[in-house]
Amino acid sequence: MRQLIGGAALVAALALAPSLAPAQGIRYGAGVGLLMPLGDYKAADKMGWVAGADVTKWLTGGMLGVRVEGSYSQTSQASGVGAHSSKILGGMAALVYAFGTSADQRRPYVLGGLGCYNIKVDVTGLGSASESKVGFGLGAGLAFKMGAGSTRLFVEGKWTTVSTSGSSTSFVPIRVGLRFGAK
Repeated sequence: MRQLIGGAALVAALALAPSLAPAQGIRYGAGVGLLMPLGDYKAADKMGWVAGADVTKWLTGGMLGVRVEGSYSQTSQASGVGAHSSKILGGMAALVYAFGTSADQRRPYVLGGLGCYNIKVDVTGLGSASESKVGFGLGAGLAFKMGAGSTRLFVEGKWTTVSTSGSSTSFVPIRVGLRFGAK
């Protein structure tokens, strides 16, 4: 039920975003994709899915921006590992640097930031455990202008690591989505 309500809220936000964004100089985006576990996380879990939304405020000149994003992802056990699922809910504040101008058909960008993530592991028959910790990420993406408006299709990947107890939990979310608004 909670996922249904979240999905409905995301659809409503995307429906309203194009009319609100141009006047404010802000871009709103949402996307879905794959979550690739790395290191110890990869040994326990196989590839999963990720969904997320972001808001970027472009500073003067339109090349440097401040982004706030939230995401939710889920993976399940790798072959030969006890039955479990892992869920990651998190948010990050990042600086974004875009190359070229906002009028370009293709606009590459890089980003990096700090955030807070809650990692929850549900073990079948034994219960669950969760932990909220600080994480950071570095990534890159490419935005493609769609038509004459300001809507852009984006593809983005970001190496993310969260300082969990005993070691770190590292992963790469690869998202595809749409962004609306200025810049």
